[in-house]
Amino acid sequence: MTVTESAPAKLTPTVRGIPLFGSALEMGRDPAAFLVRAYREHGPVFRMKLLGRTYTVIAGADAAEFMNSREGRECLRSKEFWQGMVDEYGSTRTLTGEDGESHKELRELMRRGYSRDAIKGRVPELLEITDRVLERDWRPGSAVPVVQGMQYLVTEQLGELLTGTAPREYVPDIRLLTLYVLNVLVTRQRPRILLQHPKYKKAKARVFELGDRMAADLRARAGQTPPEERNLVEDIMAAHLERPGVIPAEDLTLTLTGPYVAGLDTVANTTAAFVYAVLKHPEVLAQIRAEADALFGSGAPVTEDDVRRLPATRYALMETMRLYPVAVTLIRTAAKDFEFAGHTVRAGEMVYIGTCVPHFMEEYFAEPEKFDLTRYEKPRSEHLKPGAYSPYGRGPHTCLGKSFADAQMALSMARLFHRLDLELESPGYVLKTKTAPTPGPSMAFKVRVKGLRRKG
Repeated sequence: MTVTESAPAKLTPTVRGIPLFGSALEMGRDPAAFLVRAYREHGPVFRMKLLGRTYTVIAGADAAEFMNSREGRECLRSKEFWQGMVDEYGSTRTLTGEDGESHKELRELMRRGYSRDAIKGRVPELLEITDRVLERDWRPGSAVPVVQGMQYLVTEQLGELLTGTAPREYVPDIRLLTLYVLNVLVTRQRPRILLQHPKYKKAKARVFELGDRMAADLRARAGQTPPEERNLVEDIMAAHLERPGVIPAEDLTLTLTGPYVAGLDTVANTTAAFVYAVLKHPEVLAQIRAEADALFGSGAPVTEDDVRRLPATRYALMETMRLYPVAVTLIRTAAKDFEFAGHTVRAGEMVYIGTCVPHFMEEYFAEPEKFDLTRYEKPRSEHLKPGAYSPYGRGPHTCLGKSFADAQMALSMARLFHRLDLELESPGYVLKTKTAPTPGPSMAFKVRVKGLRRKG
């Protein structure tokens, strides 16, 4: 949504905040609610002050569509946002921080490894991992910290399916490193002095140890797997050995451990919020149990194609990602001066793109506060309105693993509710959330395992 060059630029309004903090406290409490309020008051372009800094925000369905446009690709870049993480790892580049041809090169290299093909023929393995983790960590009578439980589940699943190893013992280190790097170097919500903390340095050393272990193992068995059967990290190592300019040695730790970082907060936060939403809505719980029992109780082998037999689970996940998005905004740098909705954005400005603002607007989703699976069914299909639904981001950096994650989450959550009888700590419990480094349920959120519904 642009204006002609001859049209006079509008004066961009600034959201009123409080001295020193600006809008930081409101943004920190509930970024989605803040952005929707600011959009309603000021329109699709406004500025906000966060701890003494001023940022431009473009928001709404047109902003989401702008991200997908050629103009959006030319006007916005990702490099600066992720550069601090790249430097901290001693790397040259990372998939999320590259633009243009460099980004296309890395994306193409990792496309197959992150795609739904990575789960093809391996659903029994995915379910076996899920059963193993549930039996170990979700015991009848226990109160399970859900986000942590999901982090261990996701790490073992991604580890075995995408990398061939499940480093459970490194999960606390991966999570701590991710927490510090995102808070300090990416979103810049915390001071750099925190990187001197001994526990961070220890976690960083442990993750680099994991990266070295993975690299050594991959080198030792390089060439043994046919190209069409290689997993994600085998593709990465093959590229390093064959074309070291594409994946140089200094990029290996960041690239090889990337799947854990990508899934640890995003998938774990989404599935934890899903558990809360389903337990909060008994009618949804009944639907999910019924279709999961039908799928897993038949005795027939389950394949990746059977995800289509879980419509309630899939729609509940979609509704969870609408109401509890892990990427409320996308953050980019203006690559050049451009105009959006009549407002000028200057080259070099850091720009917040509120792609998830439409998630909470009745213009796109009827009764947006309501958890409603039918909104995704035909003919409603509210999520298909242009710019309305952006759970996996927008533009050239749209999540590469979204098709894999869709299948992974649907099958895992169906299995969870097939196997276990869960309940919230109290019927009136309202989910507490966090915003740093990524939005999601609080680490204190727990559910009680009442008992087993089915054996594995």
